[in-house]
Parts: sequence; structure tokens; C-alpha cells
Amino acid sequence: MSQLTDRLLGEPDSRAATNALLAEVRAGRWGPRAWVRFLADATRRSVHQARRHPRALAEVTALHVLFAVLADRRGRAWVAVSWGMAASHLGLLEQRSSIGLASTITLARANLPALAGGRWVSGLALGSDLADGWLARGLGAESRFGAAADSLADAAFWTWFTLRHEPSHRVRAMALLAWLAPVVAVTAASARQGSMVDAPRPVVLRPAAALQAVLTARGIFSSTSTPRYD
Repeated sequence: MSQLTDRLLGEPDSRAATNALLAEVRAGRWGPRAWVRFLADATRRSVHQARRHPRALAEVTALHVLFAVLADRRGRAWVAVSWGMAASHLGLLEQRSSIGLASTITLARANLPALAGGRWVSGLALGSDLADGWLARGLGAESRFGAAADSLADAAFWTWFTLRHEPSHRVRAMALLAWLAPVVAVTAASARQGSMVDAPRPVVLRPAAALQAVLTARGIFSSTSTPRYD
């Protein structure tokens, strides 16, 4: 293993490790080889961190197995991707051994599309979004893992819900901008800068929260039939 890989495996701070990986990509001028090294080193660190958090890995796996049992074949592919994302980011728990109740609710929300529910599922997602934040703050269980999972769960669920159930092209475009654009922009900026860039949360969260309420209301109370986007 390279010196960078050795340093990454021993780095307790997940953000510092990510910054080191991104710095290497920038030093390689974002070329194919730099990205291959990035993926290889990131995978080694993810495996190492998963081994350091066996309880959290077991919790993540058990939750996703439950959703896989309930889902159809297409839904199981969604669950598999969700499990991979969660299991590969357990290093964000740092010194915590468990993902906790709040993050369990967050991951459950991320997997609601695997069950392909009707419009009512938007109310369940909105309720879970309020509940996981309240629990994390109330129990003092806030973590980088939970924050990352919450952002990705929102982006995944509401993008899926909008494309599947929202008939308005204008609302769909607004929703995609609210959830996908920040993820793409932050990822691109972080890669270019060679270190993690934080999104301005109030600027991102306020329109996204408003759209959640609008989509939930439209999903529950609208009687207009909508096309399916399978």
C-alpha cells in the first residue's frame, strides 16, 4: 500500500481523510489515473472503517435486508445501492459504535422508493424527516454520518417521488434544482478545490423544505392522475 493509503487508514477524522483523497485527485489534475487511485484508496478506507464499526454495519445490513424482503426485484436494486452508500460511509460515525435511532429513520426514508408506494408515502417521508432531526438533537446523537445520510436520503426520495408522481413539469424542474443541483455543485467544487466544500445550508434547506411541503400537499390532496416514471 502507498503512504497515502497507510495515512488514510490511520486517520480518525473522516473529513481530513476525504480532504487528503481530494487533494490527490487535484494533484493528478483530475485525470483518469487520479480518479482510479481515489476510488481504490476510498474503497480501502471504507472497508477498514466498516470493520471498525461492526455494530453499525450489522444495523445497516439488517435494515436493508428488511427492505429487500419487502421490495420487488427492481426495488432490491435500490436497496442494494442504499446499503453500499451507507456501509461505505460508516467512517463518518467516527467514535460512535451505532448509527442510532435517528439515522435508522433516515435510512428507512431513503429506502421508501424501493417499496414503490403511492402518493401517501410523501407524508411518511416528511414526517420521518422531522422526526429524525428532532431525535438527533434531543438525544444528542447528531453525527456527520447522520447529516450526510439525511441530505442524500432527501435528494434520493424527493427526486424519485417528483419524477414518479408529480404531473407539473415546472414543479419537477424546481424539485430537481432543489435537491440534485446542490449535490452536484458541492461535489464538483470539492473535487476542483481538492478539499470538502460545505453547502450554505440555509440557502439550500429553505427552498427544499418548502418544496417538500408543496409536494406532500399536492401528492396527498390532488386527485389528478399522474404518469408513472419507471
